[in-house]
Amino acid sequence: MGPGTYDHVVIDLRLVRENPDLVRASQRARGADESLVDQLLTADAERRAAVKAADDLRAEQKAASQAVRGASKEERPAVLERAKALAAQVKEAEEAERTADAALHALHLRLPNVVHPDVPPGGEDDAVEIRTVGEVPAYDFEVRDHLQIGEALGAIDMERGAKVSGARFYFLTGPGALLEFALAQLAITRAVAAGFVPVVAPALVKPEAMEGTGFLGEHDEEVYRVERDDLYLVGTSEVAIAGMHSKEVLDLSAGPKRYAGWSSCFRREAGSYGKDTRGIIRVHWFDKVEMFSFCAPEEAAAEHRRLLQWEEEFLQALELPYRVVDIAAGDLGTSAARKFDIEAWFPSQGTYRELTSTSDCTTFQARRLQVRHRDADGKPQPVATLNGTLCAIARTIACLLEVHQQADGSVRVPVALRPWLGGHEVLTPGMSLAAVAGPGVPA
Repeated sequence: MGPGTYDHVVIDLRLVRENPDLVRASQRARGADESLVDQLLTADAERRAAVKAADDLRAEQKAASQAVRGASKEERPAVLERAKALAAQVKEAEEAERTADAALHALHLRLPNVVHPDVPPGGEDDAVEIRTVGEVPAYDFEVRDHLQIGEALGAIDMERGAKVSGARFYFLTGPGALLEFALAQLAITRAVAAGFVPVVAPALVKPEAMEGTGFLGEHDEEVYRVERDDLYLVGTSEVAIAGMHSKEVLDLSAGPKRYAGWSSCFRREAGSYGKDTRGIIRVHWFDKVEMFSFCAPEEAAAEHRRLLQWEEEFLQALELPYRVVDIAAGDLGTSAARKFDIEAWFPSQGTYRELTSTSDCTTFQARRLQVRHRDADGKPQPVATLNGTLCAIARTIACLLEVHQQADGSVRVPVALRPWLGGHEVLTPGMSLAAVAGPGVPA
């Protein structure tokens, strides 16, 4: 094919060509623009026509060039003139091909993944509860929110966070910082035991990684960009890990390739004015352990359930009551075909709030990033990518402080976290940080 061809996602376009009604239905379910499907089909047809026109002219030009060599002296000027005219036409056709290619590319990037047929319809308020796990705690004292508890413990400092960085920033101090390290150790240890490869991922990525994972376009208002260097701050290590294997063919013969990524995450929280402005539930920066899986597409649904199971087991280890919900189509991100959220109980709000989520992105991201594996016939095919939050640190700390609060202002430490917090059963205001940090600390 000629220059400027749009070949790396042509398999994805085949679905649109062969089953446009399915894609239109997906757009309707998302509450997105159905006409984008027809615009994309038109652009695809125009690009294919431009490619054919350029190919035909290149064939003519090649024949004309051969004719020059065999032409007689009398014929040669006319044949040369014909070859020269064809060269100009080829140049114009190739420019038209590049223009059509760019138009198709721009439209294609706007089309989100096709939603799974079992995804519930509706928007943000229409998630379907699958199950609840754990008893919602009852307290015989006035419940405090996580910020009151955290400030009393010397664990959270919002005022100085705002002074240094602005609204929705914070310091984790003393026991709050130690809680972060404890949660990170617990999450990574459990992930490695489950077969994940731990990764400390970069928090700055190139535009290709952000675009390939579907975080630009309609979501670019959420993203921090460093314009001088044309880099983006990630909102999740999913972006960097998905891009790790771009333009590679993976060996999945032994099963899914799984990573547990640690990174700082940055979100502008555009459009969330007035939501969760108190404390560290909705902030511009937090640290996170993210599970990410590359697998064969036929294994994706089962892998999605496994990621969900690992998330549930982690919250059970933290002794947090929660519910699992199936997110409605209109609340799915661009890349997700299906997403399950786990919402943990926040006593101060008397409700469940999202703590983790896991998404099946099918082959959507892999096609954009050109991540493939070999099928049973040895032919390279796009992989499926899936992601799941194992522990979003700040929000998890907020939930822990609230659920495990006690009347005297102390906080009970879940059994699974105690090895990482000096074996202590409770955190109390004014307690020795050296003791909380654990054994082996020099005197």
